[in-house]
Amino acid sequence: MRIGYPCINLTIKNQSPSTFRLKSYSEKRFNETVKNNLNHLLSILNFNKRNNIYFFRISSDIIPFASHPVCDVDWSEVFKVKLKEIGDFINKNNIRVSMHPDQFVILNSKSEDIVKNSIRELQYHCKLLDSMRLSSSAKIQIHVGGVYGDKKKAKKDFANNFNKLLEESLKRRLVVENDDRSYSLQDCFDINSETDIPIVFDTFHHECLNNDETFQQALSSFVKSWNNPTDGNPVIDYSSQSIGDRKGKHAKTLDKNHFIYMYNEFRNTIKKTQIDLDIMLEIKDKEESALLALKMINSSYIFD
Repeated sequence: MRIGYPCINLTIKNQSPSTFRLKSYSEKRFNETVKNNLNHLLSILNFNKRNNIYFFRISSDIIPFASHPVCDVDWSEVFKVKLKEIGDFINKNNIRVSMHPDQFVILNSKSEDIVKNSIRELQYHCKLLDSMRLSSSAKIQIHVGGVYGDKKKAKKDFANNFNKLLEESLKRRLVVENDDRSYSLQDCFDINSETDIPIVFDTFHHECLNNDETFQQALSSFVKSWNNPTDGNPVIDYSSQSIGDRKGKHAKTLDKNHFIYMYNEFRNTIKKTQIDLDIMLEIKDKEESALLALKMINSSYIFD
């Protein structure tokens, strides 16, 4: 089981991906920004390896405006040496990485332009992972999208666009996540039955929106969507409720008692299914919670 965190490292100073405004775009600025971002990414991966963190979600901002028409730089060629270096480091150390495009990626949108833009954005993510020469276990995680007054049709539209509009090289990287408002785990299974797309199980979202399954039932069922060995371990997104905030807001730091309970659920699922899991901690303090979780896991006497 790998434990990971998303996108930025708060311990290493000045390591967040840099961006700039569209009106400030120039080839020079673009190249400088990408160079810095790739160097920062490698620094984070080195930090993670030193601290036994072998799962990381790469920020979508690594290549600014990559899917925008303004970007006319062949960045995969310009930075091919650095991208290979990063990929070699990931592969050599058995690190798993993923990406999670922003919410504006909506494959089931009623707007053809939004669907086209969404596909361009997904193609960028796929190209970045391909340029690092990573296996198809490096996943691109998306939500289903809107409901548009007819969830059954919206799910069908997602499946149709997935099946008909996407290249195979992109399909093999995509995974779909249950959300906290519209699409439950069961809804994602409906889509999986039409597409074979694996499901990322978000435990916190499941607390907010479910079909009365127990966590153990949900955990034992979602792993079945990962039926291709090349997809890697099934992925879980873990967080908990931020106390005193609106329902659905992620906690600022690891809730130790909640994590102990959920970790035991994860272990039970692994024992029951004989399938390992990778856990992404979607918690505000990033690597600090990942390090705490690993410390707790290694002090295994605190678990049942």
